[in-house]
Amino acid sequence: MDILFLLQVTVADTLTNMEAAQEAEEVTLSYWELAFKGGWVMVPIVILSIVAVYIFFERYFAIKKAQKVDMNFMNKIKDYIHDDKLDSAQALCQSTDNPVARMIEKGISRIGRPLNDINATVENVGKLEVYKLERGLPVLATVAGAAPMIGFLGTVMGMIRAFYDMSMAGANIDIGLLSSGIYTAMITTMAGLMVGIIAFLAYNTLVAKVENVIFKLEANTTEFMDLLNEPVK
Repeated sequence: MDILFLLQVTVADTLTNMEAAQEAEEVTLSYWELAFKGGWVMVPIVILSIVAVYIFFERYFAIKKAQKVDMNFMNKIKDYIHDDKLDSAQALCQSTDNPVARMIEKGISRIGRPLNDINATVENVGKLEVYKLERGLPVLATVAGAAPMIGFLGTVMGMIRAFYDMSMAGANIDIGLLSSGIYTAMITTMAGLMVGIIAFLAYNTLVAKVENVIFKLEANTTEFMDLLNEPVK
């Protein structure tokens, strides 16, 4: 009797361990495995995520480069203009690769014309530089809005599929049949929301950096126009 009891206990423990191992194996699914279980709807979500990552890093470094302005740049420009060395001032602008330098260079090339014309020219160049910096941001905003919508579309399609399978099963309804469809549907929602949230945060980060560049452009434009408005000594 004792031997039979020990065998029963051993078998029970073995089955318990096998079930626990199976559950652990099911829980430790990788993200790639989850993505494949989401169906074809995951394809556009993955593509949108790649586009969002590329735009963010490409624009981030471009805007970061535009933010770098030498503190002595405008002081040198002032000295050159006061000394009537416009060629030296233009050469300094051409050797400096940032939006502020390109904007000031265009203004220097218009010196001698009415101040309103110079101001309009400088502002147009500034707008063009801002437009270049904002390139790709509308696409990033689109990803932030489209990715969750595609995820919800996958969820609705998965739910429809689950209920269709239930209707076709008739009286032989299995809880696994329903849970599998819902499980697949929820994956697309999660993926879409993750991509959408990341793209939204990335978009707002880049917008804040562009606004910082715009502030510097406006400040340097004002300083340059004040320089031209100074009375001739």
